[in-house]
Amino acid sequence: METANGSEDLSSQLELDAFRRLFPLRFHERYLAESIRPDGRALGEARPTTVVLGSVASADGSSLVKIGSTTMLAAIKMEVMTPTAESPDEGSIAVEFHMPPICSSLVRPGRPAEAAPVISKQLSDTIASSGMVDLKELCVVSGKASWMAYLDIYCLDADGALFDAALLSAVAAFSHLGIPAASLNDDGRVVLGSKNKNKKEVRELENEPAFKEEKRKLHLNSFPFSLTCLLHKKYILADPTAEEETTMETVLTVVLNSSCQLVSLNKPGGPVLANTSAIQDCIVLAKKRVNQLWSILNEAMSDMEVD
Repeated sequence: METANGSEDLSSQLELDAFRRLFPLRFHERYLAESIRPDGRALGEARPTTVVLGSVASADGSSLVKIGSTTMLAAIKMEVMTPTAESPDEGSIAVEFHMPPICSSLVRPGRPAEAAPVISKQLSDTIASSGMVDLKELCVVSGKASWMAYLDIYCLDADGALFDAALLSAVAAFSHLGIPAASLNDDGRVVLGSKNKNKKEVRELENEPAFKEEKRKLHLNSFPFSLTCLLHKKYILADPTAEEETTMETVLTVVLNSSCQLVSLNKPGGPVLANTSAIQDCIVLAKKRVNQLWSILNEAMSDMEVD
């Protein structure tokens, strides 16, 4: 039999849950007035973040990233292509962001998520504008062969700040990427493996996988990181959850590189921002976040080298 206190506690919790569902904005504003959030975080505090490299054994580069409950799996597969006439000594990067139904109750089977192509485009633009990858490093033989990096990112749990987690998983996957050694054989065909291998050891691209021991690391010039913030009245909430995003509509995403230089600002929808000080405050929070993510990524790379 429940005690009186136990019954009162249960009744209070049910009332709180009902109030949260019926009046979500008022529910969150009660917390904002105390400079705290329902999950206990300060307004400018991001959720705990983890990065694991090499999560997909069959990929050339991969990562698993969690920011709070938001979870992303990124994998890169390398394929040889014929370079374009305009860029004969450059490779290419193709980015695809996927939101399967398992990631959210809002994503229905058989109906593609509206956010997926938007985030795909945003990721592709950010990777290109940040200068993270020198496409000339993806050249095999100028004018004849270069690498195409197919980056696929799967959202496994969509609990807010999807772009932040997706971008971090992309950067981590490129940090883990190993590019197969490739060269031209005597017949003028591209083969995987060193020129010093004898013919029996050479593996042709269309038939055999790459030699793992001959993969080289990709030199990355810059590492882009992002922080999404919600702006509501005088408040700024860093790294919002999905519930917070659906409750408050003004979103601003700040992208900085690892040197804390501004790469881009993105504000999809919501009221026009007239308060430049709020934007500056978001950039300050983003700089703090970049230092955190840079440290987390470096730790993940160190763990990978030890393994």
